[in-house]
Order: sequence, then C-alpha cells, then structure tokens
Amino acid sequence: MESQAWYMDTSDDDQRKPHKLDPNSPVPLEDLQKLGVFHRKLNADIYEADPELEKIRKEQGYSYMDIITIHKDTLPNYEEKLKMFFEEHLHMDDEIRYILEGQAYFDIRDREDRWIRISMSKGDLITLPAGIYHRFTMDETNYTKAMRLFVGEPVWKAHNRPADDFDIRKKYLAFLQAS
Repeated sequence: MESQAWYMDTSDDDQRKPHKLDPNSPVPLEDLQKLGVFHRKLNADIYEADPELEKIRKEQGYSYMDIITIHKDTLPNYEEKLKMFFEEHLHMDDEIRYILEGQAYFDIRDREDRWIRISMSKGDLITLPAGIYHRFTMDETNYTKAMRLFVGEPVWKAHNRPADDFDIRKKYLAFLQAS
C-alpha cells in the first residue's frame, strides 16, 4: 500500500483513529518534500540484506541502527509511552524510521501550523528533518516493528513544544523560508 498523508481534523477522539477531514484533504508526498520530509518505499521482507537500504545507509551516513517493536506485549508501559510519543516535539537530529511490520502514523506541522498525518506501513522509510515539530502514534492495530536509524550515536532526547529558541528550529524555519 502506498504511503498516504492528509490534513487532520481537530477531534479529541482516540489518537489512533485516522482523523481525516470530511471531505478528506489529501497531501501529496511532493508537498511533504517541500517541508523537508522524505519518504521511500523499500522491500521490508529483505531488510537484513537489502542492497537499496545499505546504499541509503552509506549515502546518508546512518551508522547506527536498532529495531523496536511497539505493542502492548513487547513495550513496557505501553500506554504511557504512546502518550509520550504523541507529545508534540522536535529533535536536534533527523528522525529516520523504517517500518518493517505493522502500521503507525507520524504527524507533522505544515507552514501554517496545521497537522498533517502520514500513514506508515510495511516498507515505508521516512526522514523527518531536525527542527520540525512532529509526533508519533500507533493506528488502531496497535502494532508496528520499526528500524530506527541514526548518524553516529543515537540521541533520544525530544524537546517538547515550545522549542522555538533552539538553533535547529531556527535553521528549519530558515529552510522553509528559502523553499
């Protein structure tokens, strides 16, 4: 299934629901690129020996990798972790995730501060640029297995919004201005 993105409604309903506007307002993947978000589709069945993934890792300098399974039976304090992942935040480094199994959502802010939901499923590799406000949640299946990639040592620190004083946020806003 091709990755999809759409503008979100403002409902307080369960965060794991799709939250599409009525009528739906899709966001083309090209529009995500203008926000610095890049998406690729890979063959997750061969991720351990995938030459395409290896090429991406080499080109981008993704030297660190681990795999996380997000499910109530595998992640301690599952519900608390989900709430934490869903807090709007930014990172000092790019966030790179590759979905190996299952499904999930990344939500990002557009130029007007509106939420865009990106539906992720098996084979989707996404790069969120450092300094972009975003959040993560599961969908209603409550299961995903994802590879986390980093340049160098992993940095797990999230800076919850407001974090506008960080240089990385200013750098991201300057990128938006220039594009």
